[in-house]
Order: sequence, then structure tokens, then C-alpha cells
Amino acid sequence: MQMIKSVTAEIKSRGQLTIPKKIRTVTRLEEGQVVSIIPLGESVLITPQKLELEEARGEIRKILKASGLSGEDLLQGLKEEREKLYQETYGKWGTYINL
Repeated sequence: MQMIKSVTAEIKSRGQLTIPKKIRTVTRLEEGQVVSIIPLGESVLITPQKLELEEARGEIRKILKASGLSGEDLLQGLKEEREKLYQETYGKWGTYINL
């Protein structure tokens, strides 16, 4: 699978989120496809519905094991990425709120 840098998207007032076309293409997500949204600490994982929840968890475990990372390492990395992106977007004058 082709690697794509993280992107920023805005959640609209009705809770809608548009996944950029480049990401939809690479991940083979199509219009009308049902996805599962799985909370991972302070983050979420969006995966095609064709994976059952247990299969998705198994895939996450495989990825973590192969990478040598723990779940905490992954969540810490995501937190650092969010903070970095926030600083890039809002600069040093913005106040990052850790939810």
C-alpha cells in the first residue's frame, strides 16, 4: 500500500467528515461503503465494515507486533502528531487542548 502523509480534515456541524480522495483511492474506500469507527484512546480508526470487529482488533495487534510498538507507544505517537500538526496550523500562540 502506498504511504500517504497525514492530512487534516474538518468535522462539519452535522458530524460529517470528508475523507480526501487520495486516501479513499489508496485504501479502496468507495462511495456508499459502510465503515466501522473504532475508538483507540483519544483517536479513532476507520476501517471498511467488511472486517468484523474481532478481525480488526487482530489486524491492529499484528501491526503493533510487527512494528515492535505497544498500544501506548502508538497512542503517544498519535498524540505527538496531533500536537505537531496543531502547532503547524495555529503556531506558538495557539493553545493545544488535550482531550
